[in-house]
Amino acid sequence: DLPIAELAAEVQAGKLKAVDLAQACLDAIAADTHHAVLEVNAAALDHAAEIDKRVAAGETVGPLAGVPFIAKDNFLTSGTHTTAASKILEPFTAPYQSTAVERLLAAGAVLVAKANLDAFAHGSSTENSDFGATKNPVDPERVPGGSSGGSAAAVALGLCSFALGTDTGGSIRLPASYCGVVGLKPTYGLVSRSGVVAMGSSVDVIGPLTNRVADAAAVLEVMAGPDKLDATTIERSKGSYAEYAGSLKGRTIGLIKEYLGEGVDPAVKQRIEATAEQLRAGGATVTEISLPAVELALSAYYIIRSEE
Repeated sequence: DLPIAELAAEVQAGKLKAVDLAQACLDAIAADTHHAVLEVNAAALDHAAEIDKRVAAGETVGPLAGVPFIAKDNFLTSGTHTTAASKILEPFTAPYQSTAVERLLAAGAVLVAKANLDAFAHGSSTENSDFGATKNPVDPERVPGGSSGGSAAAVALGLCSFALGTDTGGSIRLPASYCGVVGLKPTYGLVSRSGVVAMGSSVDVIGPLTNRVADAAAVLEVMAGPDKLDATTIERSKGSYAEYAGSLKGRTIGLIKEYLGEGVDPAVKQRIEATAEQLRAGGATVTEISLPAVELALSAYYIIRSEE
């Protein structure tokens, strides 16, 4: 339940054991009935034990020391299967690691499992998985959203400290909303797509699902930046993403008027307006803006995605 930065600091200080954290996650996964996870990482405890050994030797492990996480099962991960929730890939073992996972492991994070998704990330409910649907952690009679539904549900259920998702047309944002967790879709190219099963390469984006905004910043801090294995990656902004997870003073936030017109559920509109007031109270300037092209966005998305 600790924020990621605090959790890593406790492990680095030797006050918490990475092995205990990993085991707690594995126990929670074994007891879970929501089918958020497809496979546990058999090497998780060994990896955690190595981190504890390095801490005991006085080494600095990294900003995510001992923090347990779950990767959506379209991320290639060494030592586990990568199925993309399709039986076509059921026996597939990745020959190399995705860059995002590699960077997280290098920072001291511990991969404990792979999460369920809509097969090949095609869907928005995590019902389109060849290995069974994931249930919503708030109401098991409802869907968790998708396609990163297993990742969002895993975070909400406390099966890990954070999870990885991919977003092509809402696949991080929808499950984050449905499950009540933080989902961040960063700028395209900020996080490498190398080693991730593609849905639509010119629109796929990788991001974290967490319990807190500050946790999302901590994970993005490690993953963001250029990668020679992905030519679409971009230079990251200077400074720390943690700066953006703190004060809202001096920030300007746009409310898109085309999303608040006719057809918007009154309860949804009311919630958006209440959130805008919270942001103003926090020191932000909230301004209505117009993006006339949004009415074409869905059509453009379906053409691009289907072509790719």
